[in-house]
Amino acid sequence: MGIPATQIRKGMILEVEGGLFQVHSFTHVTPGKGQAVMQTRLRNLHTGSLAEKRFRSSETVEVARRDSRTMQYLYKDGDLYSFMDMETYEQIGLTAEKLGDGLPYLMENMEVTVVYINDQALSVELPGVVELEVTETEPAVKGATAAAQTKPATLETGLVIQVPPFVSNGDRVRVDTATGEYLTRA
Repeated sequence: MGIPATQIRKGMILEVEGGLFQVHSFTHVTPGKGQAVMQTRLRNLHTGSLAEKRFRSSETVEVARRDSRTMQYLYKDGDLYSFMDMETYEQIGLTAEKLGDGLPYLMENMEVTVVYINDQALSVELPGVVELEVTETEPAVKGATAAAQTKPATLETGLVIQVPPFVSNGDRVRVDTATGEYLTRA
């Protein structure tokens, strides 16, 4: 399916020069002279490498036909992360490269969307917000209220984020999986 280059968005999977690439980031560039372009940073889904590619705004790009299945993350076994299809109970294993930036948010028994292209599992889409427990953070510093204050906190998956001073060990927090930012206490 072809779409105008101006409709490229983060996370889309494109067929470019015979390969499959996921859009990592994009910017619409309008130079003073000449035609506007979409400057993209693409991740090759087979090798994992990043490449930059420009598309003219008038150009049409091919979006790969994709299927999605809801699956449950079960466990890590060596280099593979095991997922189970919620309808057929079929299990598959995915590598850390295919999980990409979502790996620090992955918890056992979490439901995710596994993206298939040409009947091959290629990537995982996490929920927009996950709830994780704070395992380690420093106590708040009293009196330091002149400016907005944050402190680092290590979560149960090993992810380190910045949290407000009132968050303490054992608290459950909501984290935005797209930006990795603290949202609220749960």
